[in-house]
Amino acid sequence: MAPSSKVCVGQITGAHGVRGLVKVKPFTAAPEDLTAYGPVSDEAGARRFALQLLSWAKDQWIVRVEGVADRDAADALRGLRLYVDRAALPETEEDEFYHADLIGLPAVLADGSAFGTVRAVFDFGAGEMLEIARQGAGAVMMPFTRAAVPVVDIAGRRIVVDPPAGLLEPAERPPEEGEDDDAGTGA
Repeated sequence: MAPSSKVCVGQITGAHGVRGLVKVKPFTAAPEDLTAYGPVSDEAGARRFALQLLSWAKDQWIVRVEGVADRDAADALRGLRLYVDRAALPETEEDEFYHADLIGLPAVLADGSAFGTVRAVFDFGAGEMLEIARQGAGAVMMPFTRAAVPVVDIAGRRIVVDPPAGLLEPAERPPEEGEDDDAGTGA
C-alpha cells in the first residue's frame, strides 16, 4: 500500500451561527496552518473549499467557507474531513511523520514476525499512541515512543515494535461484587 496522495488537515464539526460559518477542528501541528497549504477538498477531491479563518474558540476555528451562506448549508458539511494534496505539504524532518504515512503500515517484531497493522494514530494528551490491529487477537494501543517503536521505515513500508512489558498479557479480572477476595486462602 503506497502512502496516500492526500493528508487530512481538519474536520468540520458543525455550524456556527446562522450566517453559514462552520467550526473546524484542525489536525495540523500548528492550528493556524489549516489554510497554509491552499484550498482544501473532500477525501475524493470532488469538492474544493476555500477557507477563511475568523477566530479561535474552544480548540476549533470559526471559519467562513466560500459559497456557504446559511446555517443549513453549513450544517450539511458537519463531519466532513478536509484534505490537502501531499505535494503541498512540507517535507518531514527526521523522526517526524504524517499520520497518513503510518496508517496501514505492517507492524513487525524485531525478529521480523508479523505483529499487526497500524489502524490509527491517537493523541489523548499524554503522547501519541498507535492502534495496531492484530489478526485473531484484537487491537492493542502501543505508545508511539522510540522504546516501543524503535524503527519506522516509511520507504520500506513497515514499523518494528517492541511491546512494553504487560501490554499483551490479559488484565486481571477484578473480583465480582460479593466475591470474597480472601476466598480459598485460609485467612
